[in-house]
Amino acid sequence: MKPRMIIPMLVCADAAKEIEFCKTAFGAVELSRHAAPDGRVVHATLSFFDSLFMVHDDWPGLGSRPAADGSSSVVNYLYCDDTDVTMAKAVAAGARVLMPAADQPWGDRIGRIIDQANHVWNVASRVA
Repeated sequence: MKPRMIIPMLVCADAAKEIEFCKTAFGAVELSRHAAPDGRVVHATLSFFDSLFMVHDDWPGLGSRPAADGSSSVVNYLYCDDTDVTMAKAVAAGARVLMPAADQPWGDRIGRIIDQANHVWNVASRVA
C-alpha cells in the first residue's frame, strides 16, 4: 500500500496559541480540536489551501520539541499568494524573521520566520 499524504504535526508548549497564530498569520482553517479536561490540546487539525497539518500540546514522553534558536531539522514550507504580506502578518502575530524575503534564481520569493512556538517556516510565492 502506498502512502496517500504526509501530514505535519506541530508539537507546542501552548497549542491553542499556535492554532491562533496559524489562523491569524497564514489564514489557516481549524477543522477540529480535541481538548483534555485541563484544556490542553490533545489533537487539532488545521488546513491551508488543500493541505492539512496537526497541532498538539507537548505531552510527557513525546520528545518532539523545536529549538528556540531556529536550528530545526524540519522546516515547514508554506506556498502562498504573497510572501511579503504573509510574512508581515506572521510578524504581527508574534513570529520573528530569520531570513528576510528575497527573490531566488529558481523563480520563488522566499523568507524564513520562526513562530512563538519555535517552529520554522519558509514562506514562499512564485514570482517568475
